[in-house]
Amino acid sequence: MKRLLPLCALLLASPAPAQPDRAAADIKADMAYLASDKLKGREAGTPEYDMAARYVADRMKLIGLVPKGGSDNPGGGYFQHVPLLAYRATDPGSMVLHDKNGHVVPLVFGADYVVSGYGQSPNLKMDAPLVFVGYGLIAPEHGRDDYAGLDVRGKIVVALSGAPKFLESEERAYYRSGHVKLAAALAHGAAGYVSIGTLTGERLHPFANSVRRYQSWDMTWITPNGSPFFAVNVPELAGISVAGAHKLLGPDADRILAEAETKAGAVKGFALPWSLKAQVHSEIKNAESENIVGLLPGSDPKLKDQYVVLSAHLDHIGITPPVNGDSINNGALDNASGVATTLEAARLFAGKPARRSVLFLIDTAEEKGLIGAEYFAHNPTVPRAGMVADVDLDMPILTYEFTDVVAFGAGRSSIGPSVRRAAAGMDVKLSPDPMPDEGIFTRSDHYRFVEQGIPAVFLATGFANGGEAATRFFLKNHYHKPSDDLSQPIRYDMGAKFARLNYAITRELADGDAKPSWNKDDFFAGKFAGK
Repeated sequence: MKRLLPLCALLLASPAPAQPDRAAADIKADMAYLASDKLKGREAGTPEYDMAARYVADRMKLIGLVPKGGSDNPGGGYFQHVPLLAYRATDPGSMVLHDKNGHVVPLVFGADYVVSGYGQSPNLKMDAPLVFVGYGLIAPEHGRDDYAGLDVRGKIVVALSGAPKFLESEERAYYRSGHVKLAAALAHGAAGYVSIGTLTGERLHPFANSVRRYQSWDMTWITPNGSPFFAVNVPELAGISVAGAHKLLGPDADRILAEAETKAGAVKGFALPWSLKAQVHSEIKNAESENIVGLLPGSDPKLKDQYVVLSAHLDHIGITPPVNGDSINNGALDNASGVATTLEAARLFAGKPARRSVLFLIDTAEEKGLIGAEYFAHNPTVPRAGMVADVDLDMPILTYEFTDVVAFGAGRSSIGPSVRRAAAGMDVKLSPDPMPDEGIFTRSDHYRFVEQGIPAVFLATGFANGGEAATRFFLKNHYHKPSDDLSQPIRYDMGAKFARLNYAITRELADGDAKPSWNKDDFFAGKFAGK
């Protein structure tokens, strides 16, 4: 049973009354630098990201954290070198449908399809029959197999993006993730993969946004043997718009898209009458970046070799085609705010070490697919078996006075009670996921720890007290756009509050007698525990 802290210890761990004003000023100063035009959007692999990394390392030093970048850094220090492979599309490529009767239907880039880079070849060519597999969902626990009765061997799988609405929020996030969908295609012998947008997907993430940024760099990390890491080796050929779906699916398109919106989402797959002749042209290059890692050593000789990780990503998406004349994506809330509040949590620990060690990980290339966190999870600078939990800070919406949070992952492990006590101590309510269609649980760095069997939690500011309007406004108007900058009405006092809440959670996890553990028979424990 987790040890409850005595009242005197809780008072010692709590910030003094004057702290919030100081904390808000520090958070504002950190965000002012990290989200400045000078850093040009902090894209991983750029000199401007490196400037941001040096800033964070300097802050860690001032706070008094011990450098923990690892032995791969010749000079030691806070930096963990992350070798990267970067790739992007050089042009729209081509996608042409053709059938056995000689009918040819070219798809139109930007209207029907969009491409991204392919990291394993500069010139990807494929010509194969198409098979529609519905959502491509294989969930034995729900008796669901969208591949049943379909032969996709050597063919191109066409799958709806997302996952059916009957699935619980975090499980839906798992089944909608690219890794899981591609793995299912590979397991059935598919040669390639094409994704079709849904009506919900278009509402949340308009196709035009993907087209605008189609030449942005994607990345993966380089393994110790020098080869790039690709979790699943099935080429993703194209993303198809709702409009383009009518060309692939023909007269059934409207019915299929409507069925996809139902709770069951039981869309039957079938062999399409088309083959797809696809060409994707990519630029591929090596790149380098850094995770920044600092350690607050634990005070208990029996527990100090266990580590609670506090993580946040430093990178953003850099420079993209302009919106309203601005091309610098400053990433103020995504995620200068998360980095600044993580540094504030570190300040709250200063001089008051926990029983377990607390590892502060500010990582790179999250926007490229959680790459920096994935690299660290596979190549940790502390013993892997010693990492017992991750608390992740990513994109708190700090434009209103939040009074509730969504604690993604908390209910799946013994982290949950710690979250509830910390929130109650600050009069913050816990709310269920109000946006399950977004698949948030698998879209931030904590998930790379979950994949290694490590319990994790990620707090999102909630919908109460004006939070719904603030969140939806940000996602519609500022998310991954140049307008996510410091001109927003940022409440730095709310940044201080968010830092205190995450500090309180981390403090209890690091001070408790029992190390965090998965709940019995949890879905994610079944997928990943014991790795």
